Amino acid sequence: MSESSTTRIVLIRAVNVGGAKLPMAELREIATELGATDVSTYIASGNLLCSPPGDPAEFDRALGHEIEKRYGFFREVVSRTPAEVRAALDAHPFEVVDDKYSYVYFLVAEPDADKAAAFEGKDFGGDIKRVIGSDLHIRYAEGAGRSKLTAPAIARGLGVQGTGRNLRTVRKLLDLTEG
Repeated sequence: MSESSTTRIVLIRAVNVGGAKLPMAELREIATELGATDVSTYIASGNLLCSPPGDPAEFDRALGHEIEKRYGFFREVVSRTPAEVRAALDAHPFEVVDDKYSYVYFLVAEPDADKAAAFEGKDFGGDIKRVIGSDLHIRYAEGAGRSKLTAPAIARGLGVQGTGRNLRTVRKLLDLTEG
């Protein structure tokens, strides 16, 4: 997929975990039905690459609505241009010991500065975090699965939802859009 001004990396929060099953073939089908082109997915965790028609924010909302209509669960849809994802990766403020412990948590909106500062001050054991714009950067001490720095804690603390991807996945999504 060559990067054009309309290419988006579309991330869907918390699918194919628990009871929220969303087959990637069906996600590609939904995106195509909504008018997206150059549609592909990467692994089964809600990573969609496409060129949406019109306003990307409207496409994200339509995709979330269609998933809810078909599958009965609502999940936030967050999208970024490859350049925005590259900038987030380049801005990662922590030493990367292992890609699987370092995350960019893409937020649906930039959190309030006071909430972001208060959240950054909260203790989550050895996990460290920093809000940069509409992204939360995290380095987990022992992995995301063992952390108290969970999606509900992030949403409560920052007042906005989002979805996280480890740096290995972030790099692969960029490779797929830039290559």
